[in-house]
Amino acid sequence: MQEPNLTIHSLHVHPIKSCAGIAVDEALLVETGLEFDRAWMLVDEAGGFVSQRELPRLQLVQPTLRHSDLLLRAPGMLALHLSLDAVESACRVRVWGDEVAAYDMGDLAAQWFSDFAGRTLRLVRFDPEQRRRCDPAWSGGVDAEAAFADGFPLLVASTASLDELNRRLAARGHAPVAMARFRPNIVLDGLDAHGEDFVDTVTLDAPEGPVVLKLTKPCTRCTIPNVDPATGERGTEPGDTLAGYRADARMGGAPTFGMNAVIVEGVERTLRAGARGTATIAF
Repeated sequence: MQEPNLTIHSLHVHPIKSCAGIAVDEALLVETGLEFDRAWMLVDEAGGFVSQRELPRLQLVQPTLRHSDLLLRAPGMLALHLSLDAVESACRVRVWGDEVAAYDMGDLAAQWFSDFAGRTLRLVRFDPEQRRRCDPAWSGGVDAEAAFADGFPLLVASTASLDELNRRLAARGHAPVAMARFRPNIVLDGLDAHGEDFVDTVTLDAPEGPVVLKLTKPCTRCTIPNVDPATGERGTEPGDTLAGYRADARMGGAPTFGMNAVIVEGVERTLRAGARGTATIAF
């Protein structure tokens, strides 16, 4: 079978878990995925992570990565500047079943998010010395690690998959949705609709040499894609439409969109939008 020819359609970094993402022209690949992706996270008073599942309004927090700081804007709030090189006190936090080392980002950031969310929150940054290993049952034999992402360093989706979903939404009388709802890191051109489900490895061109990713686990979908990025309000679509045609037997019948991926080769190499690549199909 001929290997599909691919192009990186777009790259996306989500600096703060469950806040808005950023489309970038290029991104450095590090051990935990794209640099600065899910490097920060919001936690409650007990140190447990907080997401759009309980606070869909977090979608309205818009980050901008600059040379030396992370700039945050949100409706009704003054801008918040966070230095990329500064943290405050060490702490322990929980993301799903993992307790990990992190750094608190201080009282100003905590107050900013608490005021915006209407509940007590603190902002933390992942400790780069911490190794949060991915589930070996789904890591394809790779000793993979993630920062504050749900479970894997990268999420890969395709433009054809979104086109198919929007075709089905239109047939049901619903408006199209943007890829931002699915919060991927790498969006590919060149695959058939949901063709990423059947990909084993993706090799992408980078200036320093190839980047090889292994697509390992279908990404099950909760209520977060139902949050409108423009309003921060939750509806029922595209979740209802996905559930009608994307129930995945591998995941107990849960609807899936996109594939989690681990890094086989390419740490410290730079991925760029428009770069070409190929895929091998799993049999």
